[in-house]
Amino acid sequence: MAGLVPAIHVLITSRKKIVDARDNPGHDVERNVAIASIVLATSIFSTLASTSPARADLKICNRMSYVVEAAIGIDDKGGTATRGWFRIDPAACRVVAQGTLSADRIMLNARALPVYGATPMPQDGTDKLCVGNGDFVIAAARQCRPGQTQAGFTEVKPRTGDDGNAVTYLAEDSEYDDEQARLAGIQRLLVIAGYDASPIDGVDGPKTQAALSSFLKSRGLNSDAALAPNFFDVMVEAVQSPTGPGVTWCNDTQYRIMASIAADDGSSVTSRGWYRIEPGKCLHPDITGQPRRVFSFAEAVDTDGRTIKINSRPLNWGGGTTFCTRETQFEINDQTDCAGRGLTATGYASVDMSAAGKTLRFAVP
Repeated sequence: MAGLVPAIHVLITSRKKIVDARDNPGHDVERNVAIASIVLATSIFSTLASTSPARADLKICNRMSYVVEAAIGIDDKGGTATRGWFRIDPAACRVVAQGTLSADRIMLNARALPVYGATPMPQDGTDKLCVGNGDFVIAAARQCRPGQTQAGFTEVKPRTGDDGNAVTYLAEDSEYDDEQARLAGIQRLLVIAGYDASPIDGVDGPKTQAALSSFLKSRGLNSDAALAPNFFDVMVEAVQSPTGPGVTWCNDTQYRIMASIAADDGSSVTSRGWYRIEPGKCLHPDITGQPRRVFSFAEAVDTDGRTIKINSRPLNWGGGTTFCTRETQFEINDQTDCAGRGLTATGYASVDMSAAGKTLRFAVP
């Protein structure tokens, strides 16, 4: 995948400008908890709440090019509790605790949504605390119960900003500002969806605009949709959707798959790759224009990029129509004499595009 692989940094700031998080049902930090086993956790988190108008909230702000989920850990009076998950879009903030901070220690774990594959954020925090799936509040978070798993948390020390709120930022090595983080987040999801918006750099340009326009058109959306608060919801749903116009690849194997698409517009054939499809995921490659014919090739690879073989045979999905490819990213318009030009002649399968959309599912025979 194009773009930087970030290391997570926790930045402490006292800046005034903070993007308020949109309301997301199921993550309300004031929801009632009436389960006896988490009375301790509720007690710990209640130390962060105050009915005073002068209370200070704790916000986590996301300046990464990933949609993330965050969980917080609270050490207070000898007890440790965790709470999550709080989804935070690029360039957005989320209140994770309301009221004056009085905890002994505040800890944080953040992870990218599964749509990105393996999370790019390090998960090696020094405090191993229990987390759950979906919304959770866990008391005695250092002793996991069935259904809970351990995650590495890192201690953070938020400072109070001029607005009275404590703020912690999640950032990449690229050090995006809010505008750049949002655009880089859009670019990253466009690339995953198969649209050519690389490099992922948070900088606007003709390639990004063309990819975004193609995506919006494929979803029947106008240009204003990209500015809507729920646009990342739309993009994540589109990336995960196994159906839609054009071609959709779905990986039903346990391996990573690298795929290529070729389109014949009647005068020439353009082959393009590689698109990475993680196990259990789907991906929609970008096919520009209205080609007369479409072809597909895919192969399973290991973590080092080597082709997976089963019974000494490569695990791939192709056919008898030969086009040119190469090991690195490519877009090739001339399909003649592949070997003579240092390219690889690869057999593609024709895709039946008689219907509005075609889903190709890759499975182990």
